[in-house]
Amino acid sequence: MASLWRNREFNLLWTSQSLADLGDGVASLALALLVLVETGSPVQAGMVGTITQVARLALRLPAGVLVDRLDRRHVMVCCGMLRLAVFAVLSVAVLSGRAGLVLILVVAAVDAAGGALSGTAEDASIRSIVPIAQLPTAVARNEARSYGASLAGPPLGGLLFGVAHAVPFLANAISSLVSVVLVLFIRKPLQAQREEEPQAYGAALAEGVRFVLSHPFLRALMFIAAPLNFAIGGVLFAVIVALQRNGTPPAVIGLAETIVAVGGLLGAFVAPALQRRLGLAALARLICWTAAALLASVALLTSSIAAAVPLGLAVFLGPACNAALFGFQAAITPDRLQGRVSSVIMVAATSMAAVAPVLAGAIVATWGPATAILFFAAVVVGSALLATFGSGIRHAVDRAPAEAAVE
Repeated sequence: MASLWRNREFNLLWTSQSLADLGDGVASLALALLVLVETGSPVQAGMVGTITQVARLALRLPAGVLVDRLDRRHVMVCCGMLRLAVFAVLSVAVLSGRAGLVLILVVAAVDAAGGALSGTAEDASIRSIVPIAQLPTAVARNEARSYGASLAGPPLGGLLFGVAHAVPFLANAISSLVSVVLVLFIRKPLQAQREEEPQAYGAALAEGVRFVLSHPFLRALMFIAAPLNFAIGGVLFAVIVALQRNGTPPAVIGLAETIVAVGGLLGAFVAPALQRRLGLAALARLICWTAAALLASVALLTSSIAAAVPLGLAVFLGPACNAALFGFQAAITPDRLQGRVSSVIMVAATSMAAVAPVLAGAIVATWGPATAILFFAAVVVGSALLATFGSGIRHAVDRAPAEAAVE
């Protein structure tokens, strides 16, 4: 089988979405900086991040239905053109001194909505252009891209904003155009031929939810991925609060998030090798039990930046587990349901993660950071018990060859 690096279609799609992810990272900081310049209000600057998260979460389920109903290439092209348009408008507004808060927030919301739609379309398209045996490797490469963009995007956004306030938004407009061109060069269809009449939105979404809830592996996937994301986000926030209470300089506190992101990036590079060496069930058990132990150890280090090291090690194993789990999910899901199944699982995972900082803050304020960290570690123990003793992953793996062939 040819290497994934020789897969022209996947490489075009991967490069296209890399530009989109990097643009998101650039925009996340540049938009907040622009609000600070225009209004001087940290609260209003924080609204950029809030609106971005709300838009992405709200669009996830509708996006799943749309990308299963429409041509996925057209969805990605339209999202890219929409992002091109709003960033071009914002660039002109900044240059002319007319970039008000409302326009900035609209751009943030449209960018996030476009990212949710385009990202779901990409997730649903991978099985159409990547052989089933290489799906875990493809997922691992996407993980590396996401971590790399999260590391490079914000610093690049700050650098470009320092050159001139309009530069990061103009750069995003140009990268959106290049991203669209790359998608247009993909030759293969990104979905199977549609034969049935499109369902109503409610019926289509219900079918996707039923498919996830009725499948033992997909249920197990939700109950493993969601608590892990929830716990890692909660522990990271608890560490940040603890460091701030101890008078740690802001630059050092920011290093904690960098360590975690680097752990994920390095883990994505070794994920294919780990996935080949260990089976899916073994990987799931390994990540859960190891993460539970590492997160619990963070409770002993809350007064030092060293607390980020075990957290980074826990994240290091994440991409290998994600590659195996989500690669398997793509293999067993019929093409006509790829978007909906992906969106249902991602909503479950990200919804829990969204409340983690609030819950972590409440526990830290009441009982202290060590208690908060141990609480989140205990949540991961629950996932570890499911991965070890639950039948969903083990039995689903045994039935994989038959199910992967079903459409």
